Amino acid sequence: MTDLDPWRPLREQARVWAAELRRHALRAERDPDAVRLLAGLELPRRLATLCIPAEFNPSPLTVDGRRYDLTRAADQVVLFEEAAWGDLGLVLAAPGCLLSGAMVARLGDRAQQEWFYGRLTEHRPTWTFLAMTEPAHGSDGAGVETALTSVAGDAAGYRLSGTKTYIGNAARAAVGVVVARTGAGPLGVRSVLVDAAAPGFTTGHLPTVGLAGVLGTMTFDRVEIPCDRLLGSHLPATRRGMWGWVTAFNVLRAVVAAMGVGLARAAYDYVREHRPSLHGTERYRLEVIAGRIESVRRLTHRAAAAVDRDPGEGMLASAAKAGAARLAEEVTTEALTFFGPGARLEHPLLDKWARDALGVEYMEGTSNIQRLNVAGALLRGGLASAGEPTAATGGGAS
Repeated sequence: MTDLDPWRPLREQARVWAAELRRHALRAERDPDAVRLLAGLELPRRLATLCIPAEFNPSPLTVDGRRYDLTRAADQVVLFEEAAWGDLGLVLAAPGCLLSGAMVARLGDRAQQEWFYGRLTEHRPTWTFLAMTEPAHGSDGAGVETALTSVAGDAAGYRLSGTKTYIGNAARAAVGVVVARTGAGPLGVRSVLVDAAAPGFTTGHLPTVGLAGVLGTMTFDRVEIPCDRLLGSHLPATRRGMWGWVTAFNVLRAVVAAMGVGLARAAYDYVREHRPSLHGTERYRLEVIAGRIESVRRLTHRAAAAVDRDPGEGMLASAAKAGAARLAEEVTTEALTFFGPGARLEHPLLDKWARDALGVEYMEGTSNIQRLNVAGALLRGGLASAGEPTAATGGGAS
């Protein structure tokens, strides 16, 4: 019988890896440095290279004879829903290039891609970063103050100065992408490859309620950047800067939505496992949760299909991300109510997930930003794309 779901092997395999990862979630929260020791587990080991384009990846993912392209949103949302079902914090702390790799894929020339992706395949495990958020302006690309100034003379190149905050894996990363300003206006916002070992580059940890050990700060004190590390120079001027991260974020928002769905599903399954005999109102509440999860999952798959067709089509991705952020927070919080007033103390894993869920709101733009994106797209006639086929029927595995 023909299997009409090409993602079934990936989903089932990822779930096995995620279940193994979950067993270490509380340990990693108590000791964030344990993340380095856990990098040898199957899921983190796979995440270290899965988002590398096929031409640079010597170890593509093949499951049951199917090869999956983890640079496509349709495949990514399947994988990362299951991964977040295991534990969102450990997934975000894993090595790999989910964020930075999306920028390099869009803005890097061949030599830059070979250099960047080569770092990930030759030195394992390798953590990377995407540094955009700043203390004064958040993730507002137009407000970027980190400066990339040109240097004349024999040492031609650039110097990078400024501060970034709320950066994933800041303290662990070996290489990444920094969004900085080279001049005035939107065309003056550029992205640059940065080696974390460069003199003048310092990092720090950020204490957080959830997602322990994931976020940090970065300071650049006249960090020297070679000319060939400036991304996008081979592209037209209008596609060298903000276009790159806008289109990258459209894909990443669908992935973050999948993570929110996975986290909500983990809380739902936890209630089912530890409260198997529900009656009356409690049973109805859990059924409502199941319906909400499935609704946002379907929207997320539609969003993935849309950005795979056109990375500039971000309306559904924004809608999915906003819906998933709310879903993750509300479902994990409501799941605690099934276990009484002592739930946070008696069920530490569920408590951790409820705290981790608070971070989904701030990943790749808050819900207010997503609503503005959706409103803008609707005003431009974007509603017509809502009738396109979903990722669940669009292929994607070979």
